[in-house]
Amino acid sequence: MPNWLLPENIADVLPSEARKIEDLRRLMLDRFRTYGYELVMPPMLEYVESLLTGTGHDLDLRTFKLVDQLSGRTMGLRADITPQIARIDAHLLNRKGVTRLCYAGSVLFTRPRNLLATREPFQIGAEIFGHSGLEADLEIQELLLFCLQLAGLKQIRIDLCHAGVLEALLEGVPAAEAIESQLFGALATKDVPQLQELTRDLPAHVRDALLSLTTLYGDPADTLERARKVLPDLPGVKAALDDLAYLAASQSKDGPAVLSIDLADLRGYQYHSGVMFAAYVDGIPNAIARGGRYDKVGQAFGRDRPATGFSLDLRELAAISPVEARSNAILAPADDVPGLRAKIDSLRDAGEVVIRMLPGHDQDFEEFTGDRVLVEKNGQWVVTPR
Repeated sequence: MPNWLLPENIADVLPSEARKIEDLRRLMLDRFRTYGYELVMPPMLEYVESLLTGTGHDLDLRTFKLVDQLSGRTMGLRADITPQIARIDAHLLNRKGVTRLCYAGSVLFTRPRNLLATREPFQIGAEIFGHSGLEADLEIQELLLFCLQLAGLKQIRIDLCHAGVLEALLEGVPAAEAIESQLFGALATKDVPQLQELTRDLPAHVRDALLSLTTLYGDPADTLERARKVLPDLPGVKAALDDLAYLAASQSKDGPAVLSIDLADLRGYQYHSGVMFAAYVDGIPNAIARGGRYDKVGQAFGRDRPATGFSLDLRELAAISPVEARSNAILAPADDVPGLRAKIDSLRDAGEVVIRMLPGHDQDFEEFTGDRVLVEKNGQWVVTPR
């Protein structure tokens, strides 16, 4: 086997793609900063006891593990940065009030999410800690929409869900709690035959409610009205539907996204504890971003701290973004003549890309568009169209 081959679903990021990813990363981190989010950089490796705290079985399966030769303990290569951010908030910052944090970095999966997906996404996200009210959920969703708009995406759809619905339905039903993982897997894919098989021994009202979740999606007002009619009148269900109604009413009808409800979209249910959401755009069949409440993760770290946030894969986003990655550049001679170096330095300080054309390679540039040239006129170096 050639020594230059990479593992399956692992690939190099080449210049044009890397520039696009980096441009998007800078735009998004700058946007996060304007909202007061502070950048943190967690390590790639952690002990699994910390890395997988409060995250559920799914993340455990996606995490590469190895033995630390210094301590003999099992370590993991992170498959999600969010639990690390919760650990930082709980044990390193330990602030009493609201804390806003953001991050950007690679994660690694043992298996790709689908046949064409990378096993090394570049994850970027924002998290807000310390406020349990829906205002935090609104801010996070607003920030996500800004990010998708910065990437030039249009026709965005946000699907809202709530972990509290399923939690309320399964509460006090041991037989259901024992098959919880299979239940939300079947719900997420709307696999009605499998759901019927899984729920055949459950109480009739629970079984009917779970099956009805697969039909409760679409326009917020209509979906919530149907949900109140067909779901049991439980306090947890009512509170969850009220939360979704508030968020739907708070979204601008003329905003950048179409809002919908999908009460069966429970991917990450073990992770989340309240409002959940997924963003969809033209070009890819799966969600481009996911987020929601995850208060249980902070609780698992020993600090009961409300939290909500979102994350997305910048590599996936860059692949569908219409934002142009090819950069314009100024071409300059490689000669060492008076005033040329000073002019090039001043242009670069102003943010311009200036490429010195080495002898014999006047046309050797592929990743840049040399639309201007630096020429000498009357003893002065000036930029002119090419």
